Amino acid sequence: MAAVVAQRLLKPSQVTGKASYELCEMGNLLRLLSRDDTPKYDVFVDFENAEPSESEEETYYIVQDVLQHSRDILVELQTYKGAGSEIREAIANPRSEARQMKAWEAVLPLVSKLKQFYIFSQSLEEVVPRILWELCSGPRTPREHLETQQALVKQFAEILDFVLTFDDLKMTNPAIQNDFSYYRRTVSRLRLANQENIEDGLEVPNELANHMSLFYAHATPMLKVLSDATTRFVAENKDLPIENTTETLGTMAKVCQRMVDNREICSRFKNEETILFVLRVMVGVIILYDHVHPQGAFTKTSHIDVKRSIRVLKEQPPNVVEGLLNALRYTTRHLNDETTPRNIKGLLA
Repeated sequence: MAAVVAQRLLKPSQVTGKASYELCEMGNLLRLLSRDDTPKYDVFVDFENAEPSESEEETYYIVQDVLQHSRDILVELQTYKGAGSEIREAIANPRSEARQMKAWEAVLPLVSKLKQFYIFSQSLEEVVPRILWELCSGPRTPREHLETQQALVKQFAEILDFVLTFDDLKMTNPAIQNDFSYYRRTVSRLRLANQENIEDGLEVPNELANHMSLFYAHATPMLKVLSDATTRFVAENKDLPIENTTETLGTMAKVCQRMVDNREICSRFKNEETILFVLRVMVGVIILYDHVHPQGAFTKTSHIDVKRSIRVLKEQPPNVVEGLLNALRYTTRHLNDETTPRNIKGLLA
């Protein structure tokens, strides 16, 4: 299974012009044959150019202050090479002080990066409830939220896209956990050697290191942060029915599905890569919904038409969406439940 999970989620820059055309055109026969055209979900969300309205500005700029660092985080993670060679040399030569020092010096800047990633996850966790409150509370319907708060919807979509991308990169890079494990083992040895002042010079104090260990132990740590933040948002806002949150997520998934499925809406995008972005957001919403809703996304009573969403994915070129299908297969929580219809399991088999 790990080998399948390791298949990369194709990035927008890899979508060719031909693939973009196919994203809008392939498989529309299924949609035309379907009796339910779901016109109420034909909403165009301007993921390319949405700007905040006056009522959105306060939350928008708070969230943007966090999101502006997301691209740098992904670049750092994408170029993360690890200190595997130095660590192996140190382990193979335990009496060599020079090799121990070389490994330690190689690991320290990497641990600093891992600390940066973790701290960013905490910043993300802080803004998620704020943006959810704006999108889920008040008298508006979920569709009205998506139509009138497009800048915030765009930001939430960018958070989902970041989460999928970060977790994919982390999952395919074992050096991350290896480096941090070596760092913690070395610190433990120094403590046992009665170097009491060791804490003063550490990049990561012990308590923070414990939190980071728990974070990186998850196969999909950013998804864990996002789902926990959403679950906590629901629990802490008891006056806000959970249906407000789940229906908003469900509507967002359906709108994304229809934006790709509907040729007229799809053609309004100016950039080819936006179509794949919408597909990634659709998958991210499904996964988040499945983690947050007690019964998950795959039941017949779900607010998300998962079967249709999977078919929309399968209508696209396989090399474009295989990683997204794998994300549904292996990072959702309820796919293998007995309540999940066999036809949905079959679509993802």
